[in-house]
Parts: sequence; structure tokens; C-alpha cells
Amino acid sequence: MIVEPVTVEGEFITVSLIVWRRFRRPMPGLVEQTYDMNPGLGELGAFLPVGATFDMPVPVPREPAILDPIRLW
Repeated sequence: MIVEPVTVEGEFITVSLIVWRRFRRPMPGLVEQTYDMNPGLGELGAFLPVGATFDMPVPVPREPAILDPIRLW
């Protein structure tokens, strides 16, 4: 897993909003992983203060599994 540093640059920003803006799709469990990687991040409150920095995990995409074709005849 890759780690990406993030700095909060605006007001009323949450971790889930940062995840949404970065990936533009639901990322189940990524907000929780971010809080686990950054002890003390939850103590900053729901809205992160401007200038707060933390590391966000970036999942590495898996290669699709190649399946053998099914032959009916």
C-alpha cells in the first residue's frame, strides 16, 4: 500500500471529504485506515483545522484475474 501525505487547505474539511475528492468514488474502509495510521487525528475534531497534515493510504489496484473460457461444445 502506498502512503500519500495530505495537508488540509480549507475550512470545514473532513477525512471522508478528502477521500471522496481524491478518488471520486466510494472507498470502503479507507477513512478508518486513515484514522488507524494517524494516531491523534480523531482528536482534532470532525472538521480538520487548516494546515493539519496526515498520511492517507492509497490502495494499489489488483490485476484482474484471467479466467479460462467456458466451452459449451
